[in-house]
Amino acid sequence: MRLWPFHRLAPSTVAAPPGSVVLIEERLRLSMQDLFVARQRQAQGYSLFWSGELLQPPARALKLLESRFKPYGYTPFLKRDKGATWVHAIPLAAAGDRPPLAINIALFLLTVFSTVAAGCFVASGSIPFFTFNPLRWPARLLEGLPFAVTLLAILGTHEFGHYFTARAYGAAVTLPYFIPAPPPLFLFGTLGAVIRMRSPARDRNSLFDIAVAGPLAGLIVAVPALWIGLRWSHLAVVPEGGGVTFGDSLLMHFMNYLVFGNVPQGMDVIVHPVALAGWVGLFVTALNLFPVGQLDGGRIAYALFGPRHRFVSIGTFFALLALGAVAESVNWIVFAGLVVLLIGFNHAPPLDDLTPLSPERYAVGVFCLVLLVLLIPPVPIELPQ
Repeated sequence: MRLWPFHRLAPSTVAAPPGSVVLIEERLRLSMQDLFVARQRQAQGYSLFWSGELLQPPARALKLLESRFKPYGYTPFLKRDKGATWVHAIPLAAAGDRPPLAINIALFLLTVFSTVAAGCFVASGSIPFFTFNPLRWPARLLEGLPFAVTLLAILGTHEFGHYFTARAYGAAVTLPYFIPAPPPLFLFGTLGAVIRMRSPARDRNSLFDIAVAGPLAGLIVAVPALWIGLRWSHLAVVPEGGGVTFGDSLLMHFMNYLVFGNVPQGMDVIVHPVALAGWVGLFVTALNLFPVGQLDGGRIAYALFGPRHRFVSIGTFFALLALGAVAESVNWIVFAGLVVLLIGFNHAPPLDDLTPLSPERYAVGVFCLVLLVLLIPPVPIELPQ
């Protein structure tokens, strides 16, 4: 999961007192007259807007406008609204210096310990500092390593897929921030990881590539890990009263069938910690692929549908409620609530919102939708009654 905000200030690199806005508007308009014929102009605070006709291809125009607007502390955005082409001049904060790595390192080390603790619970039902003292018996922490290493490899590969793709496009981006959540507060020991984009995406194609790189990279690790873990798993009789059950997606059900065939009535797969980490990796990927807000799937949806992304997000919210009702799973109801409270339905536009997405990327977008269907477990987690 990613948080990709960028900060809006008024203004960022050049001070613009209120009395100078009119002068800046005139200078910016004159600086782009060979690139854009302005027919209407508007202002909102320090932000300036012109509608008219673009005289150059969007990618070339954007590059030239960036260099001309930068001395005044403005960033150009190209978009189409109500049948008209617009140039938005927004005072954005410069990316500035890189944030200190100490926070990334500290959070990663805490997440290592929290996922090792979760792995101990998965492997033997023990939790450091709850059922044993790791300072006296540090060797017992080794029980949690298979789960922790696998899960962190999946999450790390996912986030660095975003990171390196963003860097390839010249975007300012932070290193991943891992989020620890020690058990028993959270079963898996982590709430995932995020990166922070410190500048807008350049166009829909780069937005798409950055968004899709994470889930696809994570699956390269998650699917083999799940397969290996299932080979190390075994069948057993379901205990009296049941236990914690992790739901099967279509892909998980297929891989279970390849390893175990038809599971006899009254028996279930007792998963190895590595297989459970693979299951978590698939589940996290499914959550990120929902086309809502600024999740990976939401960014893919914006690249595909542009401003109609908001309607897709709202439709996804109601689809989650329907899935929870049909599957009788409170998990999806809770996730739908978190979408509204923490993620929302909006998405910031790229600098160039005019250049269309390439046909190849449309095909990959359809593939991501198929992936979402394959990876969703109707009932993710069931607790014993």
